[in-house]
Amino acid sequence: MEIDKEVRGRVDGSATASPPGGHGGGRTPPGPGQPASGSPIEFRLDPASGVPTYLQLVQQVEHALRLGYLTPGDKLPKVRDVVASLAINPNTVLKAYKELETKGLTAGRPGQGTFVQATLSQVTLPELTALRRSLSSWLASADGAGLDEDGMVALFTSALRDFYERRSGARTRGGAASGETEGVA
Repeated sequence: MEIDKEVRGRVDGSATASPPGGHGGGRTPPGPGQPASGSPIEFRLDPASGVPTYLQLVQQVEHALRLGYLTPGDKLPKVRDVVASLAINPNTVLKAYKELETKGLTAGRPGQGTFVQATLSQVTLPELTALRRSLSSWLASADGAGLDEDGMVALFTSALRDFYERRSGARTRGGAASGETEGVA
């Protein structure tokens, strides 16, 4: 899947969102895979993740914001729609929406719903498209090397952690952080 204005995609494998530029309210009727609620995001849960349900919802909104699938003005699904589609307690959805509001990402409008008011997008659409192509190529190589999904996640997570440790000046894997004396606890 490419990230562009023509193609819809999954957000971190767990939410479906419409492409950047769309806003709640004036959307065209839902197409295949688009939520009927008029919201550009559809939540999915991973019961095996070990992450609390409300945090999964928060993370999916944050991922959609970072990738530009959600933009200020977009409407999140109604609590009752999320409850019906995921078979979860309404308080769980309310807790997630409250967390997003506390972070300054959304705002509730009585009688209207919850709307995105800030974004976390860090790069432009062409940059995302190029990065996604590169990542897709890496995933194909990892698959060809025999890694399953968990292996790919483990390798990526390890490489990401090492990247940030090197970037911050810390030594990787068991070494002392910069400025510390080796052998001193």
